[in-house]
Amino acid sequence: MSQLNQSRRNFLRKTVVAGITVYLAPLNSHAYNALFEEKILEAPIWDPNTKRILHRIDARSKALGKKVFAYDIRAVDMPHWPQKQAHAFILRATRADRIFEGIDLSRLGEELQPDRLVTAADLAKDGIAFPAFYGDDMLLPAGKTPAYLGHAVAVLIYHDFARFRFAKNAIQFHPDAIRYGAETGPLERDPWASFRYVRIGGDTPFDDDTFSSLKDMPIFPAGLRKRLPVWPEGKEGGKLDEEGMYHAQQIDNEINNPADRIEVLSADYSSQSIDTAAMEADNTNGWFDQASQTLHMVIPTQSPPELADEIPKMLAKMHTPIKRLVLHPCYTVGYGSKDHSSFPFVGTMVAIYGDGHPVRLANDRYEQFQTSIKRHAFDISYSMTVNKESGKIDIFRGYMTGNGGGRCNFTPSVVMVAATAAQSIYYIPRSDFASVGLATRAIDAGSARGYGTLQSMAATEMMMDEMAARLRLDPIDFRKRNVLKSGMKNTQGAIPAGAIRADEILDLAAKHDLWTGRISRKAEFESRYPGKRYGVGFACVQKDFGTGAETSFARVEITADGKLVLNHSGAEMGTGMTTSQAVVCAQWLGKPADEAHFSVTDWDMLPMVATADPYMMPQEDQDKFSADPFWTPSYCSPSSASNSAFYFSHTTREASRLLFEQSLWPAALSIWKTGIGGGQAAPLVVRREDARWVAGGLTAAGMQILPFATLAKKAHELGLITGVVVHSFNRWQWAEADFTVNASQMRLPIDGLALRMGNGTYQAIARDRVYYPPMQRNNAAVTYYSAVGTLVALSVDTGTGKVELLNHHSFMECGNLIVPELVSGQLQGGIAMGIGHALHEYLPLYEDGPGDGTWNFNRYRLPRASDVAVWQQTGDILPPLSETDPPKGMAEVVMIPVVAAIINAIAHASGHYFHHLPVRAENIKEVFQ
Repeated sequence: MSQLNQSRRNFLRKTVVAGITVYLAPLNSHAYNALFEEKILEAPIWDPNTKRILHRIDARSKALGKKVFAYDIRAVDMPHWPQKQAHAFILRATRADRIFEGIDLSRLGEELQPDRLVTAADLAKDGIAFPAFYGDDMLLPAGKTPAYLGHAVAVLIYHDFARFRFAKNAIQFHPDAIRYGAETGPLERDPWASFRYVRIGGDTPFDDDTFSSLKDMPIFPAGLRKRLPVWPEGKEGGKLDEEGMYHAQQIDNEINNPADRIEVLSADYSSQSIDTAAMEADNTNGWFDQASQTLHMVIPTQSPPELADEIPKMLAKMHTPIKRLVLHPCYTVGYGSKDHSSFPFVGTMVAIYGDGHPVRLANDRYEQFQTSIKRHAFDISYSMTVNKESGKIDIFRGYMTGNGGGRCNFTPSVVMVAATAAQSIYYIPRSDFASVGLATRAIDAGSARGYGTLQSMAATEMMMDEMAARLRLDPIDFRKRNVLKSGMKNTQGAIPAGAIRADEILDLAAKHDLWTGRISRKAEFESRYPGKRYGVGFACVQKDFGTGAETSFARVEITADGKLVLNHSGAEMGTGMTTSQAVVCAQWLGKPADEAHFSVTDWDMLPMVATADPYMMPQEDQDKFSADPFWTPSYCSPSSASNSAFYFSHTTREASRLLFEQSLWPAALSIWKTGIGGGQAAPLVVRREDARWVAGGLTAAGMQILPFATLAKKAHELGLITGVVVHSFNRWQWAEADFTVNASQMRLPIDGLALRMGNGTYQAIARDRVYYPPMQRNNAAVTYYSAVGTLVALSVDTGTGKVELLNHHSFMECGNLIVPELVSGQLQGGIAMGIGHALHEYLPLYEDGPGDGTWNFNRYRLPRASDVAVWQQTGDILPPLSETDPPKGMAEVVMIPVVAAIINAIAHASGHYFHHLPVRAENIKEVFQ
């Protein structure tokens, strides 16, 4: 029987989905604040003078090996669970070209047969299936051809570890455990998605466009032929898609029949499939308490709101009723690979068949390679035309295909983002970018760091160097002639947000010693080291951050004894978001949150409701739904798309700002004005804009410094606002709404608000009016950018083809830094990942790839410290334009430019321009033979 007693219930966050009561609780919690009481997370150590935090709030636990991650959790770590842990593993098809006929467990003998065997027949009988997003056949039924390599066919559950371990050892690498029948060939399926973006600019970059996606529309296929898109027929003056295709045809004509003054470069590029190599492999641990009809799950995920919403819907369709779900979302590390992963749903299914035992399903490294979400392999065909006299780009055209693998996952948005990012940092007067996401028998590809932009922008940067060589221009000078500047439009016709500072990065790079001294240093190096070639390469990109439907909740509150508490819907995925969000509070409240809780999914105090697709709903539907004062286009975003620094911080900051303006500032004025004649404030002019947090507390215009605890106590005494909950929505611009607070109407950049007065309960504030960005804004695809440029110096051994990175320097622009150390860590880690993508990491897509279950790090080459110039690397971060600049998302962009910079440096060293990644030693040896 579940030991969910009443006192425990008080600390669980509860909601109801599909008739199932869902409880949310932090890992290892006897109480909601146990993460802090047990020192798994610690209150920030804050220096009010420097306004810097000493270390991450989870730093000590991670360094000491405490159980922070779900992979480490067993039944004995969960006080209310049965203490005996069961274990499970999955059998998977290693062929995807013939009919699956069943499994053969004879290798296990009688003693190692599973205590419970689960097949597709069991799932059909019990009514268990994936949510729609993940497709069909959670377990493959007999009689069907596997959709992809590694398709799960059966689950083996053992009630003791020893038999589980012996059984897994006996059968794991033996494909004869799967029985196959007639050969069918791989399944042929239509593409997951196709997109096309055409833009014809005006006479200048600032004039109205003749045609663009934002002004007019993106172009979608009119149909399919041989499972590839058929685009609408071009027609001048026709319907919008026909008009767009007319312009695309004109672009083709000019590329194929260039004028004498035009230089044309066409090239094909490819980017490989890679594993995200997250150090925490996919895992779950779950216990189904049949007596109380309660399912308990420990799950690492980037998407707690999705699991809290979709798992109950999955369970509600079961023939055996489940009344309650207790979900323990955990810290995780995934570089995107745990965003909308199917693994939590598989683990939930496995827990149902535990026969009363908690069941742990945890990938080993072989299984992780066989099943984890991969980065999409891309094939790209680019053509670029440049005016030989001005050195300015006129046309850029790209056709690209991304291999989405066996399940759709995020392939549609990945290939869309690849197409919209292809322009990189450049202004393109006329462009045509089309992308297709293919359905294949490869392992699923989805959300992985770079998200399609690494593939398309690295190829763009490689092409820029090759074109510069043709034009006999300095590569950075060529970039400067074409760089996108503030107020210019992207290839969708949208004006990016704020100042675009890629031109500043180009100026800095052009003056850097690695670049200015590259010719003399090359001659000196090659004279000193015969048989080696020296090269310097550069690349600069700017990447969007966000998805076009970013939304989150934040709750900031003060206690009467002076504690500051933050609750946020975002999930920690290794970026340090839990620390940075705590620090965001300090801008308005003078110190970081003393306690910060994340992956929160219960927001009953602010009952926002989402009822439509935020990307696809008609404008009239948005207008109709908006009449409901608590409706929103999207309920809650996962941690992804570099969204914490900008989007998640927005809700934290807005809640903190309201708490300051409506509570701490009035409390301070009340204290300063106490006494005869108006107190100490009367002789001076005290304005809110003069308020400053200093060591010791709050002051303004010479007022007595008031400690935070004093202000919090006074706010409670006066019955002022002591808690604020906000919900925000961003569709490439912030939604705004009018609210009446304390009898005054104010417009705020949020769409939901709840307030707590004194020690009372939260009251949701019905907005007076809301202003959502129009649906047409989706056609912009992106407007928020961060820019990074990277210089790389390397040597190439002409005999072995080995590349040695000698040095690299990066320049980054990302607004105001919340926690500089976290930014530095992201920059260094991203560069290492980019180096791996450029030179080392590679997975074959099909039968000789990881789908056969035999791949591990002994076959997969990750970069090591010796490969990344760890002691020589340096970097500069552009200072913000002012202290009011928002922080920008930068966790993805940091890994992209180094990829192309390495390839460009190899070209400088060898004279050969490579177009296919990774560039390995054997590829380089061929150049010198």
